[in-house]
Amino acid sequence: MTISLEPTGAADGPLLRPVPATTMRDERLPSGPAPRRRKVSATTAEDRFVTAGSWVAGLAIAWVVCYRVMPWPGVLPLAVCWLLASLLFLAVASAMTGSATTVRDRLATGIVTAGALTVGFALLSTIVFIFVRGAQALPHLNMYVDDMSGVGPRDPFTQGGILHAIIGTAIEITIAVIITVPLGIGTAVYLTEVGGRFSRVVRTVVDAMTALPSIVAGLFIYTTLIVALGVHRSGLAASLALSVMMLPIIARASDVVLRVVPSGLREAGLALGSSRWRTVWHVVLPAARPGLATALILGVARGIGETSPVLLTSGTASFVVTDPVHGVMNSLPLFIFSTVRSGEPIYIARAFGAAAVLMTFVLGLFVTARVLARPARTRRRRQAFAFLRPHTDQEHL
Repeated sequence: MTISLEPTGAADGPLLRPVPATTMRDERLPSGPAPRRRKVSATTAEDRFVTAGSWVAGLAIAWVVCYRVMPWPGVLPLAVCWLLASLLFLAVASAMTGSATTVRDRLATGIVTAGALTVGFALLSTIVFIFVRGAQALPHLNMYVDDMSGVGPRDPFTQGGILHAIIGTAIEITIAVIITVPLGIGTAVYLTEVGGRFSRVVRTVVDAMTALPSIVAGLFIYTTLIVALGVHRSGLAASLALSVMMLPIIARASDVVLRVVPSGLREAGLALGSSRWRTVWHVVLPAARPGLATALILGVARGIGETSPVLLTSGTASFVVTDPVHGVMNSLPLFIFSTVRSGEPIYIARAFGAAAVLMTFVLGLFVTARVLARPARTRRRRQAFAFLRPHTDQEHL
């Protein structure tokens, strides 16, 4: 029986006495089955019907408005009108069949889905367009094993190739990665694990360099290395310019990745007697290896497609150059830029073929980095602290 207490009003103090629950006001909720909660993330047949019907009705209204009512021919006006009309129909239909939460959920889902489809269509159309325009040059084997020395703008596709640009890009990006990865990851380790009074200044500089224009990086290397120090234009100078572009990207992304590592791993390493450096090297960095690989991919993707820094610091060459210190060295972005400017259809087709090769090269680097950074499934987390055990169980026995 539920009871409550009330004061008795005695002279020696306010005592409390029990009061039966029958004398209390029944403030319980009305009896009946509890309302059934619906998971917003789950979709029913009604949700699918409302969503599909709204998009179909939006397409019909957009076609009528663009091609019959208003003089708006073209794909872009039709897509914009389709999106707006579909969202309007979706909101009205959801309000008629569901609550306000359902309306907001369906509208948010529709907007996010439309944005994802737009980005995917833009990416797919770009890739298809490049491969279609370069289809005339890609099937020829000499495209990959010859250079452009002695080849004119109107020579057929059976002559010349982009071997010099491929080798130049590989050499320049390799040197840039060797220079940038230790500096970028070291900067991220300093910001995340060490800190200090200069960490805020370093973080501000890294954030400011993230938006650095590529032409400024090229001018910096050109004025300091080539003009001031008298170094010749070469692949090494181009690699240094690419390093300036890649460094803030790798440092910023690595900083974010290292912050995601659970602090319990660091505390466990320090509690077992390890120094901070050994904890970072053997625990934190292996735990963040997939994210660090992603940071490397982002930096390489930024540097491998730059044209203006290479143009200022290296220059162009129509033959194969393997020495990064002496002589000018071409690259794939610079070859694409120079051939497209010629205006000749054959040269433009070669440029699109080189662009297709460049995208394939970036995709290969992405897949390689992800495979190498993938942690072993059979490895357990406790093995990260194996270096802290001075003796094995047999030695203790």
